[in-house]
Amino acid sequence: MATKVFVGLGSNLGDSRTTVRCAARALASLGYGVALSPLYRTVPQSIALQPPYINAVAAFYTAWPPDTLLTLLLHIEARFGRFRRARGESRTLDLDLLLYGDAQVAANGLMIPHPRILERRFVLEPLWALEPDLILPGGIPVAQALLRTARQGVVVDAMD
Repeated sequence: MATKVFVGLGSNLGDSRTTVRCAARALASLGYGVALSPLYRTVPQSIALQPPYINAVAAFYTAWPPDTLLTLLLHIEARFGRFRRARGESRTLDLDLLLYGDAQVAANGLMIPHPRILERRFVLEPLWALEPDLILPGGIPVAQALLRTARQGVVVDAMD
């Protein structure tokens, strides 16, 4: 049986718009019914002097279990030239498994729902654009979570 998943996509090296769109197409190999949110330009939060990020969220259905799906996402990142070295560094592609149905997983470095999903406007904005009635962990509507993050002053500009 297939489960609906949400994956965050981000890039701030190279042609990030093209990378994010191509990565969304690569996600089709992991399931079906891939939908991609609009793309957003986001000012980096952690390290100054980085180029802006292009962020989006993809939703699709998959039969892969969460741990296998995470491994497959890491393989896609590597195909796009991503090598994980330091947290917060610039990257050609970042794929974050945000939600896996209503599953809660905490094992082997995998945390579902993503532990910072409610704090990240660059995730909530595209989630809301993709599925405005989505209910997040803790029963919080995505629109309500987005309003909370609007006060953070994070710049997120729609590109599409």
